[in-house]
Amino acid sequence: MPPPAAPSSYTRYETRRRNPNPREAALLVIDVQGHFASLAAPAMPAIAATVALCRGAGMPVVYTRHVDPEPRNHPLAEWWAGDRIDAGTPAAELLPGAGRAERDLVVEKSTYSAFAGTGLEEALRGMGVEEVVVAGVMTNLCCETTARDAFVRGFRVFFSADATATASRDLHEATLANMAYGFAYIVDCNRLEAALRKDK
Repeated sequence: MPPPAAPSSYTRYETRRRNPNPREAALLVIDVQGHFASLAAPAMPAIAATVALCRGAGMPVVYTRHVDPEPRNHPLAEWWAGDRIDAGTPAAELLPGAGRAERDLVVEKSTYSAFAGTGLEEALRGMGVEEVVVAGVMTNLCCETTARDAFVRGFRVFFSADATATASRDLHEATLANMAYGFAYIVDCNRLEAALRKDK
């Protein structure tokens, strides 16, 4: 497997600029769990910083973790044969550095989108959430699919350039370009900190 992607500066991809509204936004921390520990490692400081910034601004923080059902969903089983994440194993558990607090919602999912069959949309709507900030792994799979799904469900989407990670820099940057073109406002920790400070 290629080395994990190094974080990219969001300014290379920024096509539109907007600040998240912490009174209407939630942070989605995607699949920062044992199975993806090596991929997440380069982004963990930025993920922890993003969680702290959003929590400090009063935003709900929602974690997802991927767990494969039995039998496994056919397309994923075909694509990732022999690469399972089973419930109750270290691979399915959130990483200690992910910053989860006891009150944070944890959503269990079994495919790329955190919205597919999980009740996440209903939970967010129940919290009054209209915007989501996406962080976690993998940039180009579960983070990107969740961001796209959030967009088509009517949420305003912010996508972190440095609090996401995947298997290669090319894949990471391709997602940032796609997100900026039609789905999400690109942010990083510095941009997010400035935006949330301005809102206070």
